[in-house]
Amino acid sequence: MFKKEHLYSFLVRGWFTARMAAHGILSNPLRSALTVLGVTIGVASVVSLMGIGEGARKAVVEQFESLGSNVIVVKAHDPSAEFNPDEAGELVERVSGLDMATPVVQTKGIMVWKRARGRVDIVGVNQDFPEIRDHQIISGHFFTKWHVMQRSPVAVLGYNMGRGLLDGRNPVGRSISLDGQNYRIVGVLAPKGAGKADNIDDKIVIPYTSAQKIAGKRTVEEIWGKAASAIEADLVVVQLGRIFKRKLGLDPSAPTPVPSEQQPAPEAEKPVTKEVIVTKGVIGSSSPPQARNNPALSGTGEDLITITSLNQLVEEADNANRVMTLLLGGIAAVSLLVGGLGIMNIMLVAVTERTEEIGVRRALGAKQGDLLFQFILEAFYVSVIGSIAGIVAGLWGMSIFENYGFETAVSFQAIKIATVVALSSGLLFGVYPAISASSVPPVEALRRQ
Repeated sequence: MFKKEHLYSFLVRGWFTARMAAHGILSNPLRSALTVLGVTIGVASVVSLMGIGEGARKAVVEQFESLGSNVIVVKAHDPSAEFNPDEAGELVERVSGLDMATPVVQTKGIMVWKRARGRVDIVGVNQDFPEIRDHQIISGHFFTKWHVMQRSPVAVLGYNMGRGLLDGRNPVGRSISLDGQNYRIVGVLAPKGAGKADNIDDKIVIPYTSAQKIAGKRTVEEIWGKAASAIEADLVVVQLGRIFKRKLGLDPSAPTPVPSEQQPAPEAEKPVTKEVIVTKGVIGSSSPPQARNNPALSGTGEDLITITSLNQLVEEADNANRVMTLLLGGIAAVSLLVGGLGIMNIMLVAVTERTEEIGVRRALGAKQGDLLFQFILEAFYVSVIGSIAGIVAGLWGMSIFENYGFETAVSFQAIKIATVVALSSGLLFGVYPAISASSVPPVEALRRQ
């Protein structure tokens, strides 16, 4: 049975050993400081680099999320493959899970406001834009389908555009000139933030029918759609891929076109079969397109139409940045290994220099376990001090990166990992010196002095 006397003796031995360990560190301040510095650099590197990686990951994900959830973007990369604006409504009727869609015209125009004149970015959409992009209106209202049908000269301003016109006052009801035509401002969009939502804060949104007039074209390059859920968005991408493959004549199951003479072409003149690639919503070709039979296939084998679910982009960007963050943390963790080796080297030197102390303590009755515990405690003290200093230095380093425009985020997981690794490496690399110190016989230790 464990008696109180034994407990008291254990506590006294532990307290005395802890004090001896602290004295061992403080008796050589320069050597101890250099050892602590190695651990500090390792922990600070892990905390700061993983914080920068985490900040970059969040920034990229927020940029994609600012475009809206469950959004599908259909984009033509060749003029011959562009869309008729009416196709947006047809796709909503044909594709189950696609709740709404809008044709998109992106162009530039000359804006005149009072005596100011400049070139601005213009986005032409229909009345469903706020719901598709999850974008609120902070002043006024969005234009309606009647405005779109009648090509009404109305405009909704991005947040920065609206705030800049009247130095922060509400511009709703005022008029601006776009390419020589007056547009009445009916609303102002809520802010999304710098660089987010495709810089919509610095753009002007008008009906796509009016934007077509400014752009001087009847077709549109993009169609944005909105699905009911993330699962529906993935299914919509597949259905849209099939629809546009048929439209462009890229369906492998479709019959090969016959020459206009209604006679089968000779073997050497038969059209080249086009191998269609639909990967993650991309419609393209692995061989040069047969432009003679279908004008929509002109090009050099590049993607004609891309169908992208923004949910997939968010997920892929998140995964890619997580890998980058882990790589940065792994590279920084090498310095923790170096710090651990430094602890072992310093402790081995301390064992050599303190043979007299070891011999005297053993001669006075110190047990091998007491010496083992003392030297392990010294390694532990160094690791703890280095970890705390490293966390502070890492957070300070992150603030410096923020001042230079880098996105950072405090990663508590990185702090936890760096601290655990630092303490573990300190104890691990301190075990061998501790065993070496505790295994020296008293007579041998006293003889070496």
